[in-house]
Amino acid sequence: MKNRFDDKVVVVTGGTSGIGLATAKAFAAEGASVFITGRRQDALDAALKQIGGRVTGVRGDMAKLTDIDCLYDAVQQKHAEIDVVFANAGGGEMAPLGAITEEHYAKTFDTNVKGVLFTVQKALPLLKDGASVILTASTTSISGTPAFSVYSATKAAVRNFARNWILDLKDRHIRVNAISPGVTETAGLDELFGGGAQAQGTKDFLATLIPAGRVGQPDEIAQAVLFLASNEASFVNGVELFVDGGQAQI
Repeated sequence: MKNRFDDKVVVVTGGTSGIGLATAKAFAAEGASVFITGRRQDALDAALKQIGGRVTGVRGDMAKLTDIDCLYDAVQQKHAEIDVVFANAGGGEMAPLGAITEEHYAKTFDTNVKGVLFTVQKALPLLKDGASVILTASTTSISGTPAFSVYSATKAAVRNFARNWILDLKDRHIRVNAISPGVTETAGLDELFGGGAQAQGTKDFLATLIPAGRVGQPDEIAQAVLFLASNEASFVNGVELFVDGGQAQI
């Protein structure tokens, strides 16, 4: 069977761990030339070894426009066009209303909203007509989470980027979709939940709220991203695809 992404050029931001790393590995395994970003060189080097295949790492913070420029400069050194952009870089921290600082607000919105916006906008000159753009949103965009309002607001913004950008890009037939993972087994989630036994206890509790009876795995999110990027999803545009074991549907 022919690999779906043979000779395709794919950009994955935040590709050094968790969902981004799993997705970069999946694209590379299906023949793509993959470019990943990460803020730490050691993590970037480790990810490149795990991914294998035709993969290039570019160190950078996607909240910084100059770093986004460096990413696309690196792509242009090897390729004339991009087929897929997975704008995945993001993150967040807990802060209840009453304890939210300007720094917390700015950091979260810069990473999750500004970074996604300019990652896609600066890709436009290189994006092939008919390309696919996938944005990482979250189930938090439609459900309340204590002490997580700023992060949740950023993901609601990301989801609405997809709705609007399909109109801006319709003449180029570029599809834009959002993927909304639920609770997923990643190092970032463990850190958010306090690590160790505390994190495991939180995940175990959350698993009881998920119809599938467990938390998700990064590879499961990755396969959904590849579907949205593939020709099989050629008539899927502007959607929010929940990959959450059913939690957001009840």
